[in-house]
Amino acid sequence: MDQHIAETAGYHDEQWHSHGHQKESFVTKYIFSQDHKTIAKQFLITGMFWAVVGGALSSVFRLQLGYPDMSLEWLRPILGGWITETGQLDPEFYLAMITMHGTIMVFFVLTAGLSGTFSNFLIPLQIGARDMASGFLNMLSYWFFFASSVVMLISFFLETGPASGGWVIYPPLSALPQAMQGSQGGMTLWLVSMAIFIVSSLLGSINYITTIINLRTKGMTFTRLPLTIWAFFLTAVIGVLSFPVLFSAALLLIFDRSFGTSFYLSDIYIAGEALSHQGGSAILFQHLFWFLGHPEVYIVMLPGLGITSEIIATNSRKPIFGYRAMIGSLLAISVLSFIVWAHHMFVTGMNPFLGSIFMILTLIIAVPSAVKVFNYLATLWRANIRFTPGMLFSIGLVSFFISGGLTGIYLGNSAIDIQLHDTYFIVAHFHLVMGAASFFGMLAGVYHWFPKMFGRMMDAKLGYIHFWLTFVGVYLIFFPMHYIGIAGFPRRYYSWTNFDVFNSFTDLNIFVTIAAIAVMASQFIFLFNFFYSMFKGRVAPANPWKSNTLEWTTPIRPEHGNWPGTIPNVYRWPYDYSKPGAEDDFIPQNVPFSQTLESNFPHENDLIGLEKEEEGIVIDENETH
Repeated sequence: MDQHIAETAGYHDEQWHSHGHQKESFVTKYIFSQDHKTIAKQFLITGMFWAVVGGALSSVFRLQLGYPDMSLEWLRPILGGWITETGQLDPEFYLAMITMHGTIMVFFVLTAGLSGTFSNFLIPLQIGARDMASGFLNMLSYWFFFASSVVMLISFFLETGPASGGWVIYPPLSALPQAMQGSQGGMTLWLVSMAIFIVSSLLGSINYITTIINLRTKGMTFTRLPLTIWAFFLTAVIGVLSFPVLFSAALLLIFDRSFGTSFYLSDIYIAGEALSHQGGSAILFQHLFWFLGHPEVYIVMLPGLGITSEIIATNSRKPIFGYRAMIGSLLAISVLSFIVWAHHMFVTGMNPFLGSIFMILTLIIAVPSAVKVFNYLATLWRANIRFTPGMLFSIGLVSFFISGGLTGIYLGNSAIDIQLHDTYFIVAHFHLVMGAASFFGMLAGVYHWFPKMFGRMMDAKLGYIHFWLTFVGVYLIFFPMHYIGIAGFPRRYYSWTNFDVFNSFTDLNIFVTIAAIAVMASQFIFLFNFFYSMFKGRVAPANPWKSNTLEWTTPIRPEHGNWPGTIPNVYRWPYDYSKPGAEDDFIPQNVPFSQTLESNFPHENDLIGLEKEEEGIVIDENETH
């Protein structure tokens, strides 16, 4: 197997040297680039644009929730006709804003922006490859994402507005154009955009899987892969298996909307008029959607967990605790994510026996998640921690993963979930465990690998300010939502002032709105830091964090091809930090054992390793220690 990998990587290296030094124009280098690093930056900048749009939408509808009687006339230059004559936000556009906020954040920011950025950037650099297996398909994956973004953005400018059936686009609202304004052209563009987005995701995932399997450098066995690569690999596998199901669901929905079929429609009446649909089932769409929808939680979450594993080990100056257990937990989460989808559907009239099976499976997934949390905490325990901005955001991710995950145990219980379904408890849970945690993983990755992306350092003081404002603000937003959710406060309601029972939550809603706007405003500190540092930041050293992985062995700003000469071989796992007897507190993966044992009496197993190394056999340190 290793010989095959070496031969494949060697062939790829020869192909690179024979074809990779052609001069590139500005267009081929920066726009239609096939360099994985440039494509990663394209994903990142596009994802950041969508994060600003999604955050702005949430700020506006939080204003509506916190101050339902306040005039928003000052927003008319931006929102135009979606502000009514009385200065209020149009109720249908309110639903559209919630729909687009969820769609943008889940798919465009936390799927394409997070996974697309760091899978592209880190996979070739950390496994020792010149580039992705197919640079052309990699380029196409970004441009399909860009086309999807353009189609989604156009829907905002339709007279009837963007889609407004909720980000889960349940039929019949999404299947009947005449149901409401947001079911018309905006919904059609939503479906077209998502179909293009799925093509982008599949092209990228296939590329990631192929690259990791075939293009690892000599000595880079699967048990020497950084946990980031394991996370990206399994994320890609989940995407390849689950996204086609959403594609088929969207295709059938287009048929129902445009060609008179009845896959999801049966016995529908609008304004007292019976439509001709019969025989379909709206529940079928829910099964298809959530078969993607729950793996999507881990498509969003796993890259952040992988990034956190790398950053916590590096800045704790300790080997990651339980490396193989961490891989096993990633594998278990990936498998279990496919067989728990119906816990989103406990209120659909599901057979209680079937519901109990999905409940048990849902609770079981807490076990590998708890393994990861325990291993993070064990790595941090008594460590020599460096509190870089990336490290703070990684610890913040662990905090959200714990607090948000605990509320998931409540929702995994079908009896409790029926009471809490469609309340703000749900909103608080998934925003903590998926939204905020994944977003913190993305920010941690940006702060940590910014020097490798742009050759400069971000300002640490601004990073600290950004972290604390965001971290505290997120808890101030979502902790109160648990309480009003338990009290029955419903989500997606335009106004709650008509319900006397909810008037006691007025002050709490105002508090959440203020916190949400403050968190949104604090993100502009990051944006300033990012773009200013890109051009004016301090020039980065070659290995600013004293990390072991291969990307730090490249030049400060690597050209297309990553390494100017031969790709380094790998002799050890990526977490040799603070090794007893070593001169430094880190030993990069490309350092042979013999170079670290000169002043120390070698361990018996190291002697075995040295003998094998002299014979030209690359060994796995995990097996000898």
